[in-house]
Amino acid sequence: MEFFRIHRDIPFMKHALWFNTASFVMFVLAVFFLFSRGLNLSVEFTGGTVMEVAFSQPADVQKIRADLAGLGYKDAQVQNFGTSRDVLIRLPVHRGETSAQQSAQVMQALQAGAPDAQMRRTEFVGPQVGDELASNGLKALAFVVVGIMIYLSLRFEWKYAVSGIIANLHDVIIILGFFAFFQWEFSLSVLAAVLAVLGYSVNESVIIFDRIREAFRRFRKMDRVQIINHGITANISRTIITHGSTQVMVLSMLLFGGEALHYFAVALTIGILFGIYSSVFVAAAIAMWLGVKREDLIKQHVRKEGDPNDPNAGAVV
Repeated sequence: MEFFRIHRDIPFMKHALWFNTASFVMFVLAVFFLFSRGLNLSVEFTGGTVMEVAFSQPADVQKIRADLAGLGYKDAQVQNFGTSRDVLIRLPVHRGETSAQQSAQVMQALQAGAPDAQMRRTEFVGPQVGDELASNGLKALAFVVVGIMIYLSLRFEWKYAVSGIIANLHDVIIILGFFAFFQWEFSLSVLAAVLAVLGYSVNESVIIFDRIREAFRRFRKMDRVQIINHGITANISRTIITHGSTQVMVLSMLLFGGEALHYFAVALTIGILFGIYSSVFVAAAIAMWLGVKREDLIKQHVRKEGDPNDPNAGAVV
């Protein structure tokens, strides 16, 4: 399905060096902020108190956040849990206060505005659990990266596997760099968004690689740069349809999903935009510089002596 067809190839690779220089600068800055500022990890990773509170009327989540901020819990997570009358609260660890003291302090503040508020459950999540979640998250990220590399190697060729994995890591590091620079809260939902972006980005790269492979088969007189430009140009309509529709859904979560989905949607938005960019200007450009050629993408059938399908078999000269 195409909304439009571009009849003249756009010279994307003509500007590949400039765009990749900008990508390298952004990548270095992202790594710098990750090491200098670090990620603002949520309660799931650092440990803290988790509370479930029930109200007789639909809870005003914004007011609850304001009440908690007044107590000094500016980083507290508040979201509806099950129904609009049930609220899940995650409080970071405060030095000098036990989990029981935190729970009592919060309930006192909540019952001042809503006397019917009842605490259904409270528990303490230790830092050891948070360390385990962080370790498992890094393992999941590593497994995804290795799986993508194996998949690209089997489907295409090692030059595309290398370029594809560099482009995907570029997207992940850029997302983490944004969260480190602005000190946005990095939670399990954001980690899920990062893993989703990896799959989304590699899908775009695979589609572009497929178009380039088709162009290598169809156009014998084009050189490598022209082939890559044609493959990317032929994919523009599809990119606008798929990424545009996906971005509309993500923006709806960003604008109307509330606090619980805010940073999840932010991570997806950054990932989608940079995923398109990296697939075109990073993955395709690196493949071009690695010297990808027609023979790399099109397997040649080598006839063996005595092959019954050889039309010259049995011929005597």
